[in-house]
Amino acid sequence: MQTTFTFTDSDGFEIFVYKWTPEGHAKPKAAVQIAHGAAEHGGRYARFGEFLAANGYVVYADDHRGHGKTAGTLEKAGIVGPTGWDGMMESIHQLSGIIKQENPGLPLIFFGHSMGSMMAQRYMQLWGDEVLGVVLSGTFGSLGEDIDGIIAAAEGAVAQFGPDEPSELFGRMFVSFAEPFPPVKTGFEWLSRDQAEVQKYVDDPFCGFPFSNGLVADFFKGGNVMWSADEEAKIPKDLPIYMIAGEKDPAGGFTASVKQLIERYKSQGLTNVTYKFYPDARHEVLNEINRDEVQQDVLNWMDSLL
Repeated sequence: MQTTFTFTDSDGFEIFVYKWTPEGHAKPKAAVQIAHGAAEHGGRYARFGEFLAANGYVVYADDHRGHGKTAGTLEKAGIVGPTGWDGMMESIHQLSGIIKQENPGLPLIFFGHSMGSMMAQRYMQLWGDEVLGVVLSGTFGSLGEDIDGIIAAAEGAVAQFGPDEPSELFGRMFVSFAEPFPPVKTGFEWLSRDQAEVQKYVDDPFCGFPFSNGLVADFFKGGNVMWSADEEAKIPKDLPIYMIAGEKDPAGGFTASVKQLIERYKSQGLTNVTYKFYPDARHEVLNEINRDEVQQDVLNWMDSLL
């Protein structure tokens, strides 16, 4: 069953949240918190939320600041306020607290996709001892070799055009992801082989919008900090981490960036890192033509933690 609610975060944003609960009165076996990706929203995870709820989990997915019903209007999409990336992290941690208040004693599993997987990586560094396990979907371990140059360009755009104006840099990144999948009809063929799912994304006004200059600058700076050895060393060594990715996902460098992340985690002494790469699948494995297989794999992994 799907319900919704809102809460006000520490910076005054009213955060919209979707919730899926198991039918009947049986106590859920665990809670799952979903962090969606860039330029999309929590409502796109309804099928996955309903699947997990049907298998005994209570599931929550917020619309991050500047996204979906939290943004409210397209004019506010991609704008997240002066605390930027750190503020977004505080919002999702505040939601974790609400989840625990509503479900006392239940373990919490964190699921992050794409940008949400970046949030999940940072979550593990800051609050990794508060969750039972973490799933990283459509993830990556860097945003390019010239991160300093990218940050400089992003900060230059903030200075020249203002923090709330749409970022050309962000738009070019999406264009580059589309190039390996000609003919480019929508520009979002890189998301999935399932063209019906791609069209749903294209038709959704709260998908594919540009980030603001301020958020892009903060996004890259946040990644630069997060992927330092000192910060990755903060992840609890025995925390179960499961990575899922399409072998044809350009965001993950066709798995190269994901493999880099796996190797870094292992070099840090993390002992419970597992992964599965899906042949020919693209970025949104939950919306791929083999999504039933992906959902079952995630469920099996979550069940194995209990």
